[in-house]
Amino acid sequence: MTSSDVRPPEPAPHPGAPAPDGPRARVVVAVASLGFFLITLDISIVNVALPSIRDDLGGGTAVQQWVVDGYTLLFAALLLFAGNLADRVGARRALVWGIVAFTVTSAACAAAPGPGALVAARCAQGASAAVVLPASMALIREAFPDARRRARALGVWAVGGAVSAVVGQPLGGLLTTVDWRWIFSINVPVGAGMLALLLLVAPSPVRPAPFDWAGQMLAVLGLAALVQGLIEGGHVGFGAPAVLLALGVAVAALAGFVLVQARGRHPMLPLELFAARGVRLALPVGFAFMVGNYGHVFVVSLYLQQQLGLSPLDAGLVFVPAALFAVAGNLSSGPVTNRFGPRLPVVGGQLSMVVGLLALVPATTSGSPWLVALALVPVGAGGSMAMPPVTGVVLEGVPSHRAGTASAVFNTFRQVGGAVAIAVFGALIANPDRFLTGLRTSLVVAAALLALTALNSLRIHPRVGP
Repeated sequence: MTSSDVRPPEPAPHPGAPAPDGPRARVVVAVASLGFFLITLDISIVNVALPSIRDDLGGGTAVQQWVVDGYTLLFAALLLFAGNLADRVGARRALVWGIVAFTVTSAACAAAPGPGALVAARCAQGASAAVVLPASMALIREAFPDARRRARALGVWAVGGAVSAVVGQPLGGLLTTVDWRWIFSINVPVGAGMLALLLLVAPSPVRPAPFDWAGQMLAVLGLAALVQGLIEGGHVGFGAPAVLLALGVAVAALAGFVLVQARGRHPMLPLELFAARGVRLALPVGFAFMVGNYGHVFVVSLYLQQQLGLSPLDAGLVFVPAALFAVAGNLSSGPVTNRFGPRLPVVGGQLSMVVGLLALVPATTSGSPWLVALALVPVGAGGSMAMPPVTGVVLEGVPSHRAGTASAVFNTFRQVGGAVAIAVFGALIANPDRFLTGLRTSLVVAAALLALTALNSLRIHPRVGP
């Protein structure tokens, strides 16, 4: 060995200097953002296609609800399992599995011969999405150990969801004018691109441990029974024996889930996570955000087509201004959080959503799609500003080895909020003669819930992390 082969030791990092990014950090952000794009696209792109799916495959409002909630339900029910999976087999490997499964189930949705097959494929697609989300967030945690740089990365990651909102509604409308099945086929090339990028990412740490099968089964049973009871209760009445049975099963299964988590040796939801103040504050925000976000897109999409008679493409274009502001909100969220702390964007973003949701009430009374588009802007901008710092609050409050599980808990609450919103708001608009009343009631309920969580968010510390 020559003297030229001997390299001087790397200089020690300056005390107080930010921790360096992990290898391929930019690729990690790109692939995680694509993952978020892929799984959120299938919410926004489906809504404008619901009337066309009903006309082609049959079924009424209940089928439309299940096309959305079948995806959301399994997404929510399996997120905790998926968070554990990301921790135990490695975030990169879990993401590969999730993307492969999502691509295959998207093709199954496109080929569905009837409403039952479509709902079943959507459930499987939601299960695949559950694997993708916490794994993508855990990859960002690994790549950006510094809290400030992670805040910026989370803002970019959230752009994936905002971009899907930009292209989802108009793209869904455009593809539906040809054939609604194309809204699912479009996922295949996106999934292939993600898998190619993942080849550049180093394997993640693994922490093998047994899975909590009892808790997982109780979670799926409880959430499925809850959504079934809410959807059917809106159509046949909440006093119907089948509805009461479903809601009773939901209460019993969810109570059993909590008991198993408290006493199990390897719980998928360690109850000590709730000891973190940030987790307790962030969970209701995530729930309320999705009630407002999923809820308003679902009812407004149907309003634009069924009440105003817009085509799927024109209905999708109404959402474009709000989606563009959502991209701007995501990109500015990180810098705003770094300068002012998370409390300001979280509280301000939720209050912006409240303003927009309440503005939609007179906008839908006017019958003007232009006013509806204008009212949607503060909803999209506010939500995109609030969500990245809330996610940062969750990740700051837990040790690194619980990052996947903590993100799964947070996103479980988010997806449950979305599923409940579709079930309840769908019930409110199920009667065509009371559609407009149900629409406005839904918007006011979502606004009231967000106002309450905004008030509670004042308890968030102005600064999180170093």
